[in-house]
Amino acid sequence: MPSFKSFVRSLSVAAVLAVAALPAHAASDIVDTAVHAGKFNTLVAAVKAAGLVETLKGKGPFTVFAPTDEAFAKLPPGTLANLLKPENKTKLAAILTYHVLPGKVAAEDIAGKKLQAATVEGASVKIDATTGVMVDDARVVQADVMASNGIIHVIDKVIMPPTM
Repeated sequence: MPSFKSFVRSLSVAAVLAVAALPAHAASDIVDTAVHAGKFNTLVAAVKAAGLVETLKGKGPFTVFAPTDEAFAKLPPGTLANLLKPENKTKLAAILTYHVLPGKVAAEDIAGKKLQAATVEGASVKIDATTGVMVDDARVVQADVMASNGIIHVIDKVIMPPTM
């Protein structure tokens, strides 16, 4: 029968191996996780321009529907450049916070459901998870990217609040 010391040593080795298997940024907050991913450069720039970095680095938890750089490229020409201007900071913040839900919502929590969820911006997004996952008219192309203060779901389109 193994000794208590060997049991603890085995448990310690297993814990180290489990931590080593995690991506390097798994313990990072939402902003740092997006930066490390390398496909959210536009989103990160917009979050900075809107003054939302500290919020998304906060305790959370948050669920972020994160448009990729390709998703931002689908906006009409000039739209992004216009939104990034200092005088449009409030509008940009409204668009970005429409992509954020308070709380942590994993794909398994909504699988097979159709629902509406209140965003940090105030309006609700329509979520259809009956065949894949759609958020308004954006498709979730990668779900459940874990961060220390929430979860990211990658979407293929920038979604707009109903008031815009």
